[in-house]
Amino acid sequence: MKIIVCIKQVPETNNIDFNPSDLTINRSHVNGIINPFDLNAIEEAVRIKEKFDDVTISVISMGPPSFEKTLKEALTYGLDSAYLISDKLFAGSDTFSTAYILAESIKAIGDFDLILCGKHAIDGETGQVGSEIAENLKIPQATNVKKIEFHENKKIIKVESDTENGYRVLEVKLPALITVNKEINVPRIPSFKDARKALKIPIIKWDLGKLKNIDKTKIGLTGSPTKVVNIEKFQKKKDTKFISGTPNEIVNELYQILKDKHVV
Repeated sequence: MKIIVCIKQVPETNNIDFNPSDLTINRSHVNGIINPFDLNAIEEAVRIKEKFDDVTISVISMGPPSFEKTLKEALTYGLDSAYLISDKLFAGSDTFSTAYILAESIKAIGDFDLILCGKHAIDGETGQVGSEIAENLKIPQATNVKKIEFHENKKIIKVESDTENGYRVLEVKLPALITVNKEINVPRIPSFKDARKALKIPIIKWDLGKLKNIDKTKIGLTGSPTKVVNIEKFQKKKDTKFISGTPNEIVNELYQILKDKHVV
């Protein structure tokens, strides 16, 4: 079985600013970490590898050359290979363009049985890239998954997918793409053995020259169908009021305040 895990490097801090020219995230002055939900995807891939024979895991990420450090960290969890998709022409890609580039890169990697992604990245929180990769590859998908079971000689997986009112059970034929949430597992701490092994695994770096089938009109800032037109920082406003009196007076006044604010 061949598993591909898609990961993203996200800023470590909540104090994020943006490039004024194109309103993309300025990543130059903040440390990058593996997106937390992607760690759950990595952990699930490793658990599958521990359960079955002949499982290989590749990890892939798109971003600037600095993302190589993040891929090296991902390898310490016991993965087998890593791909960094990096080209200046990819800069500014929205979710649609990013998914298109990743899908074309996955095609270049070759056969696969399962693609695992985190349910969303904590910097953008769109939750779109995983589904868009599946659509580009024309394969089944299940999102926001908290449990995976293999059936029929690993040709079908049964998943529990969280919804607003509970969860639903789906059967998905492989090859397929699954996005996972934090309920699916608890990521491990990499072992010293796997960390040492990771040092010997080279990062495979692909640019636009390697991915010759990519349509240049669908990539980067100019090829992205969505644009950020404005960004505002949310400012918390405190409106504190102390209420005194008897319990009944406090309750009545509080109720009137909430009613005036259309809370009740």
